[in-house]
Amino acid sequence: MDLSFTAEERAFRQELRDFFHTAIPDRIRRKLREGLHPSREDHVESQQILNARGFAVPNWPVEWGGQDWSPIQHYLWQDELQQASVPHPLPFNCTMVGPVIAQFGSLAQKQRFLARAANLDDWWCQGFSEPGAGSDLASLRTTAKRDGDAWVIDGQKTWTTLGQYAEWIFVLARTDSSVKKQQGISFILVDMKTPGVTLRPIQTIDGGREVNEVFFDNVRVPAENLVGEVNKGWDYAKFLLGNERTGIARIGISKARVTRIRELACMEHDGDGRLIDNTEFRRKLVSVEVELKALEMTQLRVVAQERHLEKGKPNPMSSVLKIKGSELQQATTELMMDVIGPYVAPFFDEHELEFGNEPPIGPLDAATAAPLYFNMRKVSIYGGSNEIQRNILAKAVLGF
Repeated sequence: MDLSFTAEERAFRQELRDFFHTAIPDRIRRKLREGLHPSREDHVESQQILNARGFAVPNWPVEWGGQDWSPIQHYLWQDELQQASVPHPLPFNCTMVGPVIAQFGSLAQKQRFLARAANLDDWWCQGFSEPGAGSDLASLRTTAKRDGDAWVIDGQKTWTTLGQYAEWIFVLARTDSSVKKQQGISFILVDMKTPGVTLRPIQTIDGGREVNEVFFDNVRVPAENLVGEVNKGWDYAKFLLGNERTGIARIGISKARVTRIRELACMEHDGDGRLIDNTEFRRKLVSVEVELKALEMTQLRVVAQERHLEKGKPNPMSSVLKIKGSELQQATTELMMDVIGPYVAPFFDEHELEFGNEPPIGPLDAATAAPLYFNMRKVSIYGGSNEIQRNILAKAVLGF
């Protein structure tokens, strides 16, 4: 395929770049550049600005707020968004539950949920993983039993990212235990305020509290909150995870981080010279840059294939992006640790900066380098572990 951009595509890229750098407040983008976590209010403000311009959910059908863009335009949108350090439109809303409702939901569900999800009027979270069902998601034990005009849900979910902010959760629950495990699962929408829903925070290795456990104790959910057909939830989950794995590559974020690493490496610190002049460091940096360019080319090829896929079917090649994208995210955080060196703080509470306290000595990046390094250990696991992705590629692409 021709991997060069047309004049129209280059103009489109520039339009996006100008908008992202001028419309989204720098106080929000600066947090991402410095490795800090935007607040809930930052996410809402940023997404509502994007949504007003039609840039929040371009992957959705046009009638529900999407854009009639080519696959290349979608790629450019994501790349420029990430390189500009703009908070990504909330993935749980925009690349997970939104597309599932748009593709498989009833008209009433589309009218009720989609516009609010696009504008982040409702914050969604994901109820998939369980203590005994992570990579082997089909082994989930949360149940949903029909009782008149309601589903009654019992069970537990874990690693529920940003669930503390959420008004709604989309849940995979077992609705038939007599069939093959993948065939007895349904996809249900649950209001987090429903009696019987309990959320407990989990502190992660970097000191953060972005993930949670969610418990369901005799939770009654209206029957109309079932998405699509009973026992078809596994198909909808595969559709959702295909979208997630493409986004997990985060090539634009890695490119922006590499740019910052090179800037820091070209600075002199305390008379020790420039790290960029160190042959071994330069070899590691260039190796990551080469692999990142190769991954970008691969993503463009995957994007070009999208138009030929059956509607609603995930592209198994997205597993390549997930594997290599997560590995490169981890590699860039390791390089950031190298370039900051002895100034790296083993732990730093980013809220101290917000209250006007002095950051650690050295470059500002020292405040977040170690927490980011630890946090990025997870990316090769969530969204389907890299081992699972290799199995998908072996079966669906290589035919083993």
